Amino acid sequence: MDDSVARDAKRLLLRYGAPIAVVDQLTDDERISVARDMIRTSVADRPARLRELLSEGGWMDSQGR
Repeated sequence: MDDSVARDAKRLLLRYGAPIAVVDQLTDDERISVARDMIRTSVADRPARLRELLSEGGWMDSQGR
């Protein structure tokens, strides 16, 4: 995968509220996958969708920790 895609995915996750400690745990492929799923969501709903995806993946609990 192109490094620029992975960087853009990381920026997107951080922009919509993913904790940096969580983002750093994800592989490039996981970051890209979560970002692709989240980007299909309306802008207003992206922070909530991101928390949902990270919670479903087991990287973060539903309270954002």
